[in-house]
Amino acid sequence: MSLESSPPSGSSRRLLDDAAAMRAFAHPVRLALHELLLRSGAMTAAEAGREVGVSQALASYHLRQLAKYGFVEQAEARDERERPWKVTETVQEWDDGATAPEQAAARSLLEQVIAERALSRLVEWQQRRPDEPEAWRRIGGVGNAYLYATPDELTAVGAAIAELLGPLMSRVDDPSARPVDARPVLLTQLVVPLPPTGSGD
Repeated sequence: MSLESSPPSGSSRRLLDDAAAMRAFAHPVRLALHELLLRSGAMTAAEAGREVGVSQALASYHLRQLAKYGFVEQAEARDERERPWKVTETVQEWDDGATAPEQAAARSLLEQVIAERALSRLVEWQQRRPDEPEAWRRIGGVGNAYLYATPDELTAVGAAIAELLGPLMSRVDDPSARPVDARPVLLTQLVVPLPPTGSGD
């Protein structure tokens, strides 16, 4: 179940149904580069490498790998010396019910890397939080809830969340729609069905 399961209208989207593509995407540097291009627009490997803290050569390699699997492509160059890259789609989704072993393993790897990256971003936020404005200090953090629900009910919850997020997600494609005080926010959804206890609860 992913937040991307119902992307906002007008957003470019991609269904990741190829295990090799999912494995290629499941790399911290590639996810960082993809996010950077998503947020900042077209950039060269040198510019992107500086932003994510890797060398130009390493950024170039990972951008080529992302391009190989269709996540980025060459953008229009500002001059003959530059080769900027841009994202091809703003939303990725995958089949949560995939049962083929290779595809299921690739999906699990991608989900794990995304969760680890989100945890790293949480730690960074906790370090910055004391210096942030009060409104943002109140918003950022972790929520935790235990529920008793059916698969259909959780599917409905996911659809309702996606509908609420749609207008906010559409601002990724349209910077002019962003309020002056808007800033990028990472919202990671974890849905973990728990095993029953010994008593069956």
